[in-house]
Amino acid sequence: MAAPPAVVVTPADPWPRPYIFEDGLRRVAPYHFTYNTNCKMRWRGRELLDVFESEFRDRPVEYYKNAIEVGNVVVNGKPAPTNHVVKNGDVISHTLHRHEPPVTAAPITVISEDEDMMVICKPSGIPVHPAGRYNYNSVIEILAASRPGWKPLPCNRLDRLTSGVMFIGKHPRAAEELSSQISGRTVRKEYVARVAGKFPDGDVVCAMPILQISPKLGLNRVRASGKPARTVFRRLAYYGPEGGEEEGTEGGAVGEQGTKEGRPWVGKKGYSIVRCLPITGRTHQIRVHLQFLGHPITNDPIYSNQRVWGASLGAGDADAEQADEDVITRLARMGKSEVADAVAYHDEMVDDYNRRKAEKMSGELCEVCSTPLYTDPGVQEMGIYLHSLRYEDKDLKWSYRSELPEWALPPGGVEGPREVGGLDEVVDLGRLRELEEGEEEVGEGERKEEQERKMARRKGKKNGQGEREGGVPVETVTVPAVSLVGEGEAMHAPPPAATIVAGAAATVV
Repeated sequence: MAAPPAVVVTPADPWPRPYIFEDGLRRVAPYHFTYNTNCKMRWRGRELLDVFESEFRDRPVEYYKNAIEVGNVVVNGKPAPTNHVVKNGDVISHTLHRHEPPVTAAPITVISEDEDMMVICKPSGIPVHPAGRYNYNSVIEILAASRPGWKPLPCNRLDRLTSGVMFIGKHPRAAEELSSQISGRTVRKEYVARVAGKFPDGDVVCAMPILQISPKLGLNRVRASGKPARTVFRRLAYYGPEGGEEEGTEGGAVGEQGTKEGRPWVGKKGYSIVRCLPITGRTHQIRVHLQFLGHPITNDPIYSNQRVWGASLGAGDADAEQADEDVITRLARMGKSEVADAVAYHDEMVDDYNRRKAEKMSGELCEVCSTPLYTDPGVQEMGIYLHSLRYEDKDLKWSYRSELPEWALPPGGVEGPREVGGLDEVVDLGRLRELEEGEEEVGEGERKEEQERKMARRKGKKNGQGEREGGVPVETVTVPAVSLVGEGEAMHAPPPAATIVAGAAATVV
């Protein structure tokens, strides 16, 4: 059996980072990388190959068998056979030729910067932290590569598919202070989304609880037994179809027939740009609430996916007419590449979906490691129509916002808003404070419960003690539009957006 590769002893850390820019993408040249993993309790007493086959399913078992036999997988720094029984204290090292997915080459722009904090606008499609197949193609690694010796400290979270405002601390104290403000709910957030159909006029408050039904898949849905969640929405603009037909008219291939057949998305004519104010901060809260309201984000690969949710797309399904297990099973059956492509709102997209699915693998193999190579990601995999637009202190001590993303601007030849005003244009500020005060009490109770759970775990008690057994469903309320009078709050206008330039190579970050 071969000796362990040198990289096991000295893990690869290429510098400068091996970025390649081409075809509008930021690529990372493949490099050798070693994962070092301590034996988990559930692995004890199992054979080495069995652990890889059941726990790491991104590659076929034949790959792992060969990797163990040639010494690319070692235990405690030494070669081991495939039937080696894993025991407590073992460190399993797996050296592989790492292929990261490309991300957009769009720059990370700087909205504001001082000695404590950098405020950026994150492009969609780039994860914030290294995770899964992404490592150097992550926000913190891209920023770190632009300024050697700096460790960026993200203060807020954004999903990989979401773009917009992020805060990056320059030192631990600054990052901790802002993170505390955000978790303490003294900061207001505004997002903008592009949703299916004509969203109702006026401010719409969705106060439906949200439950995470599959932590592994990151799947959430409205449930009476979920955690309290509240989002305020207001339509910024509505753009009808190219033919100019309003939603609900008889023209085209829509009309009542689509609804009778249980295909409500067929009647979603045109799209709306919606401003979103999350009062609480549940995972996927905006996406789930928009889905429940019947106006999901048009290109959301999960919550606008009829292959997962069926004909209704989960609209108004607070009583779980579709069992959680059925939804989870359908999503789990779909590979990540399928989920990225499944944005099936219109019938004609089904054929397009099947064609793209067949094109995911290029049919080529890496010359170094024989890994099957993927084709480049399509536009539909690089992000969704959800953008973090604004963060501001409730007392207006500071406020930062980005420009509207291109997909939120009016289409060519059509009049429409190209910028947004203050939050008072979304909801009356007095009413907003009432909503926030109610949620602060709930949040304080949740923090106490979380502390109790941590203490219970330390004492060896069962996990989950103190969880609420259920919740009270809250109706979705639509409030008529009200003429608001501005209260004269001054908007701290951010300085003109700058672009980070990477070190000696002067590469745009």
